[in-house]
Amino acid sequence: MPEQLLFAMEVTLNGLMAGVLYALVALGFVLIFKASGIFNYAQGVMALFAALTLVGIMDGQVPFAHLINAVFGTEVHHFGWHVPAVLAIVFTMILMIIFAWAVNYFVLRHLVNQEPIILFMATIGLAYFLEGFGDIMWGADIKKLDVGLPQGINLWIDETTFNAFGYGFFIDNLDMVATVIAALLVTALVVFSQYTKQGRALRAVADDHQAALSVGISLNFIWVLVWSVAGFVALVAGIMWGAKSGVQFSLSLIALKALPVLMLGGFTSIPGAIVGGLIIGVGEKLFEFLLGPALGGATENWFAYVLALLFLVFRPQGLFGEKIIERV
Repeated sequence: MPEQLLFAMEVTLNGLMAGVLYALVALGFVLIFKASGIFNYAQGVMALFAALTLVGIMDGQVPFAHLINAVFGTEVHHFGWHVPAVLAIVFTMILMIIFAWAVNYFVLRHLVNQEPIILFMATIGLAYFLEGFGDIMWGADIKKLDVGLPQGINLWIDETTFNAFGYGFFIDNLDMVATVIAALLVTALVVFSQYTKQGRALRAVADDHQAALSVGISLNFIWVLVWSVAGFVALVAGIMWGAKSGVQFSLSLIALKALPVLMLGGFTSIPGAIVGGLIIGVGEKLFEFLLGPALGGATENWFAYVLALLFLVFRPQGLFGEKIIERV
């Protein structure tokens, strides 16, 4: 088998793995949009904040240490203990639930039935607030995140493909784990959305806030629930991306790569987020492999947005989104 074809197969597999990581972030957008019609600009920052919090708890870091030291002239940075990864994840999830309650109590409940642009602007403010709050709480330095997930090349795949084709495929263990976790997460979210009472209530709230209130659905409960679930998705995405590239403030920019994923898959479709992520992941890798050298390289930085632009022109609702027809 030609070496170029083998390399293309390897690129495709790695593109699928990267696409799953994009889809993990996109899932948070979809969940909140389905529940409230809000495009949550803060989803990427939520992933960053969750990852920062997880690292801080695991390392026994004192929250707001820089602020405390500046005010009181102390040199306190760590408690002197380390928290196991599983327990730290539980504590972080509790904090994300508290965050979900705070978002509903201080922001969303005051904006019931407002125009979508007002809700969108509220999430922009929330994103900048959360980014600054995370900086003050945990510091801005780059942090290493290690929760025990396997990383590095999968030797079994490398040896097997080398024996079969004379060319070893480089597949990262972390990407494989992310694929499995994303598949389980999507399955659970689809079941929740389609077959549970809360999932049906979630869709009702998305259609009409006032109508949902009139039939006894608690808007506050649904919004806290969906922002909590989105916080959990952000935590999972933050763990995967943080373990892959370190926890740093550029992590919040992964939300920008999730935008083309949403445009392809549709803003209201959970499976669409996964399919869109896979298309973007594979597409940008293959495009770079096939045409990158001829176009000067670095095509991965813009390929996804050009593809999303084409979808906006010819199929604005995405592959799985609901087509909106308004009669005037």
